[in-house]
Amino acid sequence: MPLRPYLTLLRPANLVTAVADVLAGASVAAAVSGHWSEALPWLCLATLGLYGGGVVFNDVFDVDLDRIERPERALPSGEVTLASAILLGGLCLLGGIGLAGIAGGDSAAIALAVAALALLYDARAKHHPVFGPLFMGLCRGGNLLLGISLSAAALHAYWWLGVLPVVFIAAITLTSRGEVGGNNRASIQLALALDTAVAVALLLIGRFTLADLGPALPFLLLWYGMNARAKVAAIRENRPDRIRTAVKTGVLSLIPLNACLAAAFMGLPAGGLVLLLLPLSYGLARYFSVT
Repeated sequence: MPLRPYLTLLRPANLVTAVADVLAGASVAAAVSGHWSEALPWLCLATLGLYGGGVVFNDVFDVDLDRIERPERALPSGEVTLASAILLGGLCLLGGIGLAGIAGGDSAAIALAVAALALLYDARAKHHPVFGPLFMGLCRGGNLLLGISLSAAALHAYWWLGVLPVVFIAAITLTSRGEVGGNNRASIQLALALDTAVAVALLLIGRFTLADLGPALPFLLLWYGMNARAKVAAIRENRPDRIRTAVKTGVLSLIPLNACLAAAFMGLPAGGLVLLLLPLSYGLARYFSVT
């Protein structure tokens, strides 16, 4: 059985960004608790299952549309059967919830919520102008909270950090609306404004948290610069290829965004460790589609 079509369904480059979410959240937990949790590896594995299952079901629910717009994808082309995809996605989600349970009850509850939100997004909310970006953002926010849940005190104090990915993922979702047909300049302009709002929020968090923004600034500038460059190019030349590049950049830039949070709470080495995932994600993106 060829493995590549199944890997394509799982979006390997995107999976790496999900691990970055958990590492950023774990940095917040470590700053509060004073130590890194031994359960962190389990949550890194759990997020692979949750994200992988979510993107597999994304293609399952979109199979009829993809037969028209993207017939080369694994499901509409017949490289993977619908039954096999459903089995793969279900096992990934259940595995993610189970692995999160090893870390504790809070982690299991968050993983269950993320799985449910992912399915709701895939099945119902995706094409809604408001609930689509919101549900996708909530999945990412929940993924960050999954890492924070390694410390109950951190989760109680910093649950609101989960709002930041909601705003940024909403920006990516807005951008992605024109990746097939183009003509979404207004959506990308709004997305760039949301990116700016996230950057301002990150600049302010040092006033209200344990965070030290000094070590985080290089990562923040990298994240914002990556997105601003790609989105401005897509606004100027509002073509599907430019838009797809902006979407791809947005997804992969989640790694420096998470590195920013990690550095703010646990210093430059923690941010650098998260940023090491970026070349891995870019490398995988050369061989597997991000969108």
